[in-house]
Amino acid sequence: MKTTFMAKPADIQRKWFVIDAAGKPLGRVATEAARILRGKHTPMYTPHVDTGDHVIVINAAKVVLTGKKLDQKMYTRHSGYPGGLKQIPYRKMMEKRSELIVEKAIKGMLPHNRLGEQQAKKLKVYEGSEHPHQAQKPEVWNF
Repeated sequence: MKTTFMAKPADIQRKWFVIDAAGKPLGRVATEAARILRGKHTPMYTPHVDTGDHVIVINAAKVVLTGKKLDQKMYTRHSGYPGGLKQIPYRKMMEKRSELIVEKAIKGMLPHNRLGEQQAKKLKVYEGSEHPHQAQKPEVWNF
């Protein structure tokens, strides 16, 4: 009788991938990045082990939100104190910190536990087209 294959941390060979977000919808970029971070693109995917690869997202400032989301969607946070609710429209947030929007969209698609935190550490998001990870020889991810 064969047993189900479970990946061990020693079996994992991590790669680096570059995703160019220029002109692509935010959700499409986020789902592809989350899929790679979780390791679902590899045949050795194991749900309880971090089998994912590193992801570099470039051109975060050129990501697209479809419809009227740029004006209607709000970035919301709360300080924890009474009256501490802060809401910023996505248009203003894209001008100030566009890499944060992409990062939050991707992290929201990862598991919300220690495994998800471990997977999120392999994510690098940059506003422009330059990144300092040339030494890792990243491959371009097309979708």
